[in-house]
Formats: sequence, structure tokens, C-alpha cells
Amino acid sequence: MNTTLIQMTVLMLCGAGWRLFPLRGLSADQTRLALTSVVYYFFLPAMVLEVLWKADIGWQSLKYSALGCTTIVLGIICSGSVAKLFKFKNPQTGAVILAAAYPNVTYLGLPVLEQTFGPWARSVVIQLDLFAAAPLVFTTGIALARYYGRDEDEKPKSLLGFFNAPPFWAAALAVILNLNHIEAPVWLAGLLQKLSAAVAPLMIFSLGLALSWHAVRLRNLPYVLPIVALKLMLLPWAAMHIADVVQLQGQFKAAAVMDLAMPSMVLGVVLCDRYGLDSSLYATAVTITTALSLLSLPFWFSVL
Repeated sequence: MNTTLIQMTVLMLCGAGWRLFPLRGLSADQTRLALTSVVYYFFLPAMVLEVLWKADIGWQSLKYSALGCTTIVLGIICSGSVAKLFKFKNPQTGAVILAAAYPNVTYLGLPVLEQTFGPWARSVVIQLDLFAAAPLVFTTGIALARYYGRDEDEKPKSLLGFFNAPPFWAAALAVILNLNHIEAPVWLAGLLQKLSAAVAPLMIFSLGLALSWHAVRLRNLPYVLPIVALKLMLLPWAAMHIADVVQLQGQFKAAAVMDLAMPSMVLGVVLCDRYGLDSSLYATAVTITTALSLLSLPFWFSVL
């Protein structure tokens, strides 16, 4: 685990270094947008297709979904209660809930789990993302951002419209091929494997591009403290016990709980900007939880 995190940290620092020393006039934000777009629309669907095509889809998938959804909903309830207790204003409340409840299951979880547990862990990450995290982000996450922020569109888009995206198309196709026991041609399996190999390093580098210590503000620290406590300590502890309830065991339990112990998702910054929540607070939470996860993840790995 420590070796894996050192490798991830170096790659993230390379991305963060681009923010300080941009090359050929490309800013960190421009570079991140280009990389994440290529990953989201091309490389990630290829990985989803490769992994789910040969994954063991069935009761195990329902267990991952139950574990992920329950843990995230618990995070929403706990962070919302904290915000209400301390009487946070709406823009801060929305940012706190998004940062505390939704983990970075794919952009950080995928490379960390793959390097720590092996290639089989990619299936855990993708199923947790597609069957739990992503559906909740695109439904409850957007609904919460709208409620605590502002939506200037006269006719807001349907929440379900966000499922009209390449990773979900790839997942649907993979599940159909999987359940019908259709084997992938050798040439296609090799191509998908090569495309999948590019996802992890590009994700980690993009995460480094997204981190900015300039966004960290002292005024945000009182809001960030409960986020850190919930995201990195309480929710992983709860996920361990929820995993026992849904009867996830052994290495599958360890990988799933580790994925849910990841720091705050980067996508929340987009939701904060879009709906007028406190983007600076959210960026601070992402940066601090990502940095502290270098300590919390080895701890949970040792516990599991």
C-alpha cells in the first residue's frame, strides 16, 4: 500500500507541478479539461466494457450497490445534520454535503485499488461507480446542489438525462454481452486491454492538475474539519459494518471499503460552480482530504 501511494503521490505532484509551470502556454485547467474529456469519452468506456464484459455480475453486484448507496446516503444524512447543528449557510451546507458524502471512487480509487489488490479490483471500482456512486451523484447530488444553491435555467434538465453518457452506454453493452455469454474476439480483447491501461495514470495526473493550494482558505477550515472526520474516518468505519450486513467478505470487502474511504470527488467542484455553492470551500476540502488520505488509506488497509 505504501509503495502504491508513493507512486500515486509522485504522479499527482507531476500534475500539480504543471499548475506551477505550464508548458507551451497550456494552463492546468485547460490540460485537465482535455485529459478528463478524453478519459471520459474514450478510455473509460473501453475499460468499463472490458471489465464488465467478463465480470461476475449477479448478487455480488447488488451487494456493491447496497454498500455504496447506503454509505453515501449515510454521509448525506450525517453531513446535513452537522450543517444544521452549526447553522451553516446554504452555499456552505451544499458544499459540505457533497464533499463529505461522495468519494472519489474512480479517479483515485481505480489506480490505488488496482495497484494494491491487482487487476481484479477494477471490477469492484467500476461496479461501485456505475451501480452506486454515479447514479447517486447524478440524482441526489444534483438535487442537493439545486436545493442549496440556485438553478438559473427556466427548464432544468432531467436528472436522468445525465445517464446518457458513454460510460453508461458501455456498461449496458457489457452487461448484455456478459449475461449472454458472448466471448470477446482476441483482437478486441487486446485492444480494450491496451486502452484500459491508460486510464489509471491519466486519472491520477488529472487529479494532480485539479489540486490547488491557492484555493485553501483559513476561513474554510471550520467547515472542512467535519468533512475530514466524516469522509476519512466515520464513513469508512460505517462501510466496514455495512459490508458485513450485506455479506461482503474477504478481499472483496476490503477493496470495496477502501474505495469508499477515498477522499472527496473532484466532480463536485463542477456542481458547486454550476449551482452557486461555495466552490472555494469545496476545492479546499478536495485538496485537504486528498492530502490526508495518504495517511488514512494505509490505516484502513491495515485494519481491513
